[in-house]
Order: sequence, then C-alpha cells, then structure tokens
Amino acid sequence: MKSDAVTVLDRCDQLAKLSCSEEGIERVYLSAEHRACNQLVAEWAQQAELTCWEDAAGNFCTRLEGAEPGLPAVVLGSHLDTVPNAGRYDGILGVMVALCVVERFKCRQQPLPFALEVVGFGDEEGTRFGTALFGSFAFAGHWEPQWWELEDSAGVSLRQAFLDYGLDPAAIQTAARKASDLLGYLEVHIEQGPVLEAEQRALGVVTAIAGARRFQLGVSGQAGHAGTTPYTLRHDALCAASQMVLAVEALAQQGECVATVGQMAVRPGAVNVIPGEATFSIDIRSERDAQRDEVWDSIVARLEHIATERGVTLSIEETHRASAQACSESLQQAIAEGIRRSGDEQPRFLFSGAGHDAMAIGKLTDVGMMFVRCEKGISHHPAEAVTEEDVSIAIDALEHSVLVLAERYAART
Repeated sequence: MKSDAVTVLDRCDQLAKLSCSEEGIERVYLSAEHRACNQLVAEWAQQAELTCWEDAAGNFCTRLEGAEPGLPAVVLGSHLDTVPNAGRYDGILGVMVALCVVERFKCRQQPLPFALEVVGFGDEEGTRFGTALFGSFAFAGHWEPQWWELEDSAGVSLRQAFLDYGLDPAAIQTAARKASDLLGYLEVHIEQGPVLEAEQRALGVVTAIAGARRFQLGVSGQAGHAGTTPYTLRHDALCAASQMVLAVEALAQQGECVATVGQMAVRPGAVNVIPGEATFSIDIRSERDAQRDEVWDSIVARLEHIATERGVTLSIEETHRASAQACSESLQQAIAEGIRRSGDEQPRFLFSGAGHDAMAIGKLTDVGMMFVRCEKGISHHPAEAVTEEDVSIAIDALEHSVLVLAERYAART
C-alpha cells in the first residue's frame, strides 16, 4: 500500500502532465488543460465515493456530509491553475492534501459534526487574463461585472472563454456561497519562501496575508549628448531613478515592509545618449495595511525630494491595491494544535508575503492557512520541491486541525 504522502505526490505528478506548454507546466483558466485537471481530480474523489461537481466559475468542488445532510461546512482548498513554467506544488499540493484528508474522514466510522468540502479554485494566478483570484472571488460572491470584457493575449474575452468552456456567464452568481453555510476555510500551501527551511521546520501557521500596492513611476529629465553635456547641466532620468530605487529599498527596510522594483525601462536607450526618461515599478507589501501605507507615504516624499534635487519630474500611477487579510485567531490556534499533535510542540507563526485564495475567501468567512516547507524557498519555477516526510506531516496536521474544530463545534452544540 502506498503511503498517503506518496499518493499525494503521485497525484501532483499526474497533474503536472496537464500543460498547454511543452517546455514546462502551464495550466490556465478555462483551457482544455483546466477541464482535464478538474476531470482527473473528480475521478479520484469519485473513487472515494465523494460527491463532486464543477461550479459556475469552473472551480472543482467535492463534499463529505457530516452527521446529517446539509450541515454547515469547513472548506479545505487551494488552486489548481499555474503560472507559466511553473512548479508542480504551488496550489496543487494544498488541494491534494485536502482531498487526502477528506478521504481519511470518509473511512472513519464516526461522522463529523459538520460537512467537509474541498475546493480546487480554477484561477488564482491570473495568468490568462491578468487579474487574479477569479475562482475564489466567485466563490465568495465578489465577482466584478467589468471582468467580462478582459481579454487574453489572443484577444479572447473572459465572457467568450466562459462560453467556449461551456459555462454560462449569466449563472456566475450561483458559484457564490452563503456565509451561513460555512464554518471556515483552511488552506495548505507551500511557503514560497525560505523561513521554514532556515529554521528546520516542516510546517508553519500563517498569521496574515500581506496587503500589496503596486505603482508605475515615470521620471522625465532631459536627453543629451553623452560626451558634451557637463554633469552640472545634466538632468539624467536614469541616475535619478536609480537613486530612487535605493531609497525605496532603504525606507522599506526601516519601516519593516517589503518593497520591490521589478521592472525598469530607459529611453532613448542609446549607449551615447543621456537617458531622458525612465520608468519603473514598485510593489510594496506588509501584513498591516496602515504600516504599508505609512511607509509608502515616506517613500513618495523621498522620491519627490530626489526629483527636485536632480531637476527631473516624477509621475506616479497606482496600478493595484489589495488589502491585507488577517487569519482568524481561532483557526490559527486550531492549526497550531494540529501541528502540535503531529510532533512540533512549538509551532512557528509567520505571515505570508504572497497572495492566496484565502484573501478572497476572507470576505466571506474566517480563514486559516498552514505553510509547508519548500526547498530553498523556490516557487513559481520548475525547481519547486517538497519532501515526502513533510507532506506526510502536513496531511496529519490538517487532519488533526479538523478534529480540533470538530471538538470545539461539538462542545458548543
């Protein structure tokens, strides 16, 4: 008999083969690979005699009833889509661990005092249409009508993609769940960072998911001849932008946030011309929105000062804003107790700098997250790796977390 961890890793390997790219794993929303993925996961659920379906947003869903039909549910889940050239565990591992835990409870003689559901969200990454969390926002009842006009790189609108997949755009609201039907949401996910590995820990309890803001900045100076314009008369946009980038790093560190400049472009871009224009991006994140916004205000003040000193003009456009999502204290403690019962007497609490489906689900119900150690913290890359031992511990810890919730719920009722 295979161990449960081997089965979970085996399933991740099988899903990794469902890719639209021959050069790596890529599975995007409402694609043929999305359909094949949901069908394969449904086969595994049906083998365990679980009820499963695909909702109006293309999310995979399965349910194990509790002591009686129709009870509120604890939802376990993550996402089944990927970025381009992806690893095989980001999102997918969480769904497979969740399914394994529900299969365990299916085999128990004693039913739970609530239902258990697993959801594999169809779009968390936003790879195809450029907007993330479609699946979980639909589940939470926060679908935005303007999304229908978004287009992919081939010019196919989201509305048309729904129709091509066989979904009815007019039925999207039927994917939304009622808060009264849910008791909470638990998500297992690889850490996508190096903290757990550095501390030699298999698992961690997530305290919050960082709120992010993103900006596009433009610096306009004066292009000129590289050999004839003296420094005292230069208004070099790239030098100003470079000084700004270093200021962003320094101020974020001082304010205990993370801020990243991931893109930069220069015009005219000739080797013998002083740059007249530079553009760059800033992504700033913190587990507390107020802290993030305070640091951002200090960054803006410093960048404006640099622009004045160097005789350039600065423009700032905000392109994205997402609020931080705190994990429920109650669910944090349930996960921590699940980890204790699995062998770690002092669970590590840490916040997530990456976004997750729990951010959207948090608009509907309480959320909790468990991180699983990944090798070197690598994610969004084919080198993503986890160990069989860590996966085994994660399965046990999630099962124990559900049991903790069952004990609490039974005591209240």
